[in-house]
Amino acid sequence: MHDPRAADPHDLALRPREALLGLARAHGFHHARLAQVGPTPHGAAFEAWLAAGHAADMGWMRHGVDVRLDPRRREATARTALVLAVEHHHRRPPDPGGRTGLVARYAWGRDYHNLVGKRLKRLASALRTAGVTCWGGVDTAPVLERSWAAEAGLGFTGKSSVQILPARTSWMVLGVLFVDLEAEPDRPLRDHCGTCRRCLDACPTEAFVGPRSLDAGRCIAYWTIEAAGLPPLALRPGFGRWVFGCDVCQEVCPHNAAAPDPDEADLAPRHAWLDLDEVVASPDDALLARFTGTPLRRPGAAGLKRNALLALGNLGDPGGVDAARLGLSHPSPVVRGAAVWALARLEALPVAATDPDSLVQAEILAAREGRVPPATPLGPR
Repeated sequence: MHDPRAADPHDLALRPREALLGLARAHGFHHARLAQVGPTPHGAAFEAWLAAGHAADMGWMRHGVDVRLDPRRREATARTALVLAVEHHHRRPPDPGGRTGLVARYAWGRDYHNLVGKRLKRLASALRTAGVTCWGGVDTAPVLERSWAAEAGLGFTGKSSVQILPARTSWMVLGVLFVDLEAEPDRPLRDHCGTCRRCLDACPTEAFVGPRSLDAGRCIAYWTIEAAGLPPLALRPGFGRWVFGCDVCQEVCPHNAAAPDPDEADLAPRHAWLDLDEVVASPDDALLARFTGTPLRRPGAAGLKRNALLALGNLGDPGGVDAARLGLSHPSPVVRGAAVWALARLEALPVAATDPDSLVQAEILAAREGRVPPATPLGPR
């Protein structure tokens, strides 16, 4: 029986466009478009973004910049960018109540790096078996995937800097393969944001410095996933109940009003809400074991506990005091510092609180100087 995932060298040679798009569908990608390879579109904007310091401490964004700006520096024979997407939207389950925190949609199920990455590897393997040279990846590769998606017409880049399929969805994961085949490219889409700026205005921490320009140093997703330390005092109240990532800019986007749910069991909402007390109280190794195979492991146990403590401080629920006190004895000064802030917000920081670490000492001093105002209890989101 013919395997639709096998690459036919004859078709690739005679009908490269149709063959590439057909292979993409057969390997589980919901969307695929093509662009002609050259210098990466909008590369100058990326360089300016880095120069402005908007990547914060994400040093990996500065690795392989030359390849990010022109994929031919890695493979000179690349001719066509095969841009791919898998949709991941699911409706958020009802708020379970209690002291629970929010998780960004993309992290509710299996880690997309594994899910999409394996499909991409199988597709690349099929192409190589047929004699096609190719390379690429998801967002861990030195590829500006949104720039190539925009060039290929796989959505347009919204003011939120997120790729959007007009009137359908922005909830998708992108991947790119650069192949040494000439194929008819797709055309870029026009801008479909118009005068709308809901994403810019809704950002809880005012992380956008302008349309399509995000300062990671103010972004909830950066601080709850990528950063190792504690966010600035002024930003923390804006985190609300978010304990991993943030979806606000996508939730308010009109193009997502009727986003479909893909038939992807691996992306079902298993971790849409987290019990904050449980996250803080769990032993570190048990906490990480619980999230094996999901994106939630990325911040590490200390990062997850830091995030949960900040959310407890924002919730303003006095019932969270016991969990926050547990954080004071954690080995990580970042967790202890977050616990100090949470207890100060809950007006329960011990008068005699002390700590040998300078980071925690600074949190205690901020609380004593009144730079940590009490929380206003948050209602259901």
